[in-house]
Amino acid sequence: MTTTSLESLLASREIVVFCGSGGVGKTTTAAATAVAAVTELGGTVLVLTIDPARRLADALGLEGIGNVERRVPDAALRAAGLEPRGELYAAMLDTKASWDDLVLRHAPDEETAYKILENRLYHNITARFVQSHDYIAMERLYDLHSSGRYDLIVVDTPPTRNALDFLEAPNRMADFFGGRLLRWLITPYRLAGRRGARIVNFASRPFYQLADRVLGSQFLQDIAEFFLNFQSMYDGFITRAQAVERLLHDRRTSFVVVTTLDGAPLREAEFFCQELAARRFPLGAIVLNRVLPDFLTSPDGQAAATLLCDQSERLAESVAALGERGLEDLERTARVLRTIGATFRDYSVVATREREVREELGRVPDVVASVPAFPDDVHDLAGLARIGRALLGSS
Repeated sequence: MTTTSLESLLASREIVVFCGSGGVGKTTTAAATAVAAVTELGGTVLVLTIDPARRLADALGLEGIGNVERRVPDAALRAAGLEPRGELYAAMLDTKASWDDLVLRHAPDEETAYKILENRLYHNITARFVQSHDYIAMERLYDLHSSGRYDLIVVDTPPTRNALDFLEAPNRMADFFGGRLLRWLITPYRLAGRRGARIVNFASRPFYQLADRVLGSQFLQDIAEFFLNFQSMYDGFITRAQAVERLLHDRRTSFVVVTTLDGAPLREAEFFCQELAARRFPLGAIVLNRVLPDFLTSPDGQAAATLLCDQSERLAESVAALGERGLEDLERTARVLRTIGATFRDYSVVATREREVREELGRVPDVVASVPAFPDDVHDLAGLARIGRALLGSS
């Protein structure tokens, strides 16, 4: 489905995934998009941040955001001068809570579920294994979409390179849990009684003794028990991983790459666009953040800057003639005028280059949206709404 604006993209999609390098305003842009959607389009909108950002809760007027979705009060939106046409919710991924919920919902029985939850290896995997965070984020997104509670889910992903891990997590986790090493570890424990114990002692004694010295007793047994119990969920695990993969490629999903026009972030954005295309993920838009205003490239502005630089002494005399106090020092006034003109010229060079890059990027996705460089940081709903209006081209 082709779109001609970010507004039409939001109106025609159910999931919009925001990606980009760190420091480009990706989390803020995702939140601003959700605010714009709920005030301009209506419906029930959720902004889900995978990359923990506590400032998002403050900007949305919430005390805090956790794994359970929280509604942004209509009163908070109205206090910011906004009139909600739908409902806005926010959530931030809690890896451990999401894994626990997954196990409790999909284990074959309660006994198996609690054996997994109480296993020490399970705690290490869910707390420290990077892929577990990325995978459970995809699981959480899949569950939220499947619930049917939301018309639009806006996802804020980790920085670019980690976002690729995020996209590949379902397949990687499936490969991990079905790997040859894990099958080798649990095979002896499949055998009944004392014979199984003897095989463990014989086949893996050197490995077990080393693990026992380095990592403590019960290490191998914890591994085997965990994966034996987890294997009861394996078929469903693979099925869901495949379903998540299909959802990300579905026509109801679009990716939005956020970048500034600085060198390093821009290269990251171009790299990510190429990776999305190679993996056949739908790129819906590029958002260019902190863009310099167009007036910096206007002929009138250039002419005024030239005048300030070349005629600063004459202009200083004209200013002094106005009789305002503090403007008697002609040399200082001329220096200030020259500085203003030179600064405008410097910014004009950058703005011209930005415009050229914007035109080049416009040939990649269906939509390129720009957010101007605002003088103040965004820290509340009013600031998010201002960015949202820029994204949708309202003002």
